[in-house]
Amino acid sequence: MIDHTLITILEKVSDPEIPVLSIMDMGVVRSAQWKENKVEVSITPTYSGCPAMDVLAEDIKAAFNEKGIISEVKLVLAPAWTTDWITARGRKALEDYGIAAPLDAEADKEALLGNKKIIKCPQCGSTETKMISQFGSTACKALFQCETCQEPFDYFKCLK
Repeated sequence: MIDHTLITILEKVSDPEIPVLSIMDMGVVRSAQWKENKVEVSITPTYSGCPAMDVLAEDIKAAFNEKGIISEVKLVLAPAWTTDWITARGRKALEDYGIAAPLDAEADKEALLGNKKIIKCPQCGSTETKMISQFGSTACKALFQCETCQEPFDYFKCLK
């Protein structure tokens, strides 16, 4: 469990790759607790080798430092992060930002294999979309295009 004061600070730390999401909404914070005279924060990367983790650790330390709190950030790899950890508020923020939120694992597989058109366009809401590339702006996203409004958009892949 995380102390409310620590949550308030961590909710102000944005995901370095998707700045409209806090790290709390992304679900990468595993724990935050006082250990003697400092706060220890454990985070899990969205995927192994995620290049944003160093930046994220520095952003967390800076957020606590602004409040006069010393912090330490630890990387926790198991269990692996899953898109199920993205909060409902985070999913809405993704869509409002123009990134389609992840589906469940089975639907994701169907969409990425081109078997079904089920990825909803975050611009117009149409499910008449097609995948342009398995990889979007980052490895955890795929690039889609809406066949209704013609807008391209990222789809955040389901990771389990």
